[in-house]
Amino acid sequence: MGHDSKQISVLGLGAMGAAIARAWLAAGYETTVWNRTASRAEPLVAEGAKAAATAAEAVAASGLVIVCLLDDASVGEALADADLTGKGLVNITTGTPGDARERAGWAAERGARYLDGGIMAVPPMIGVPESGAYVFYSGSPELFAEHRDALGVPAAAKYVGEDAGSAALHDVALLSAMTSMFAGMAHAFALTRGATSPKEFAPLLIEWLTAMAGGADGMAEHLESGDYTLGVTSNLAMMVQGNRTLLRTAEEQGVSPELLTPFMALMERRLADGHPDEGTTGVVDLLLRGA
Repeated sequence: MGHDSKQISVLGLGAMGAAIARAWLAAGYETTVWNRTASRAEPLVAEGAKAAATAAEAVAASGLVIVCLLDDASVGEALADADLTGKGLVNITTGTPGDARERAGWAAERGARYLDGGIMAVPPMIGVPESGAYVFYSGSPELFAEHRDALGVPAAAKYVGEDAGSAALHDVALLSAMTSMFAGMAHAFALTRGATSPKEFAPLLIEWLTAMAGGADGMAEHLESGDYTLGVTSNLAMMVQGNRTLLRTAEEQGVSPELLTPFMALMERRLADGHPDEGTTGVVDLLLRGA
């Protein structure tokens, strides 16, 4: 697009939007900002940003428009009066894959190319190359290719496909795994509460979970091959037996087993279905059946 390749508009200046706008400013991009509460733009204007009075004005200022608002409904409201013809719209507002696909269709009807983004970082990691921050992007491959350099400024950019919902799906899948990991941490700290120093226990927990995370490779191999017994050392029959000790220990320690029992129940069902030599991969099939 030549003339506006270093021009970017950022709509939404919450902690994340402001961090992203700041990263582009620092990299020499002509950055136009808009926020519903206009005072949020003042610190960025002091750093060289241009404040737009309306969202439509912010959209008009640049070929590449980044939207980082509260939710999907806010995106529709903010852009209701904007002329999106010929624009590159990059929506990094947190939402579901379904939200992203609907918003991509909505953008196409208004003449814009669309990318949806899932940010795998917290605001302090933005604009810090060594932080490991990255953003999943999905949608228009042309738009991503054209603005790859700009998109890589606040955080590394990972393109995960033309389906606009793919970025949100990747984002939520990783967050869901994290949620269950934190559940496991909470249970472990509850078990050891009063018996050992949490600060002494934490490094053991980190080391163990880091080592166990490699199990994802084995599950992936099972799912790709269809053989859930490949390379299994602790099989389902052994693990279900071992679960009893986990539950009895929780009872002895006066700890609720509620974070463990849903997964254990799925393991028992898979075993009862006749799969004693598998690992835990078969649980995936139970979840997919919605059973």
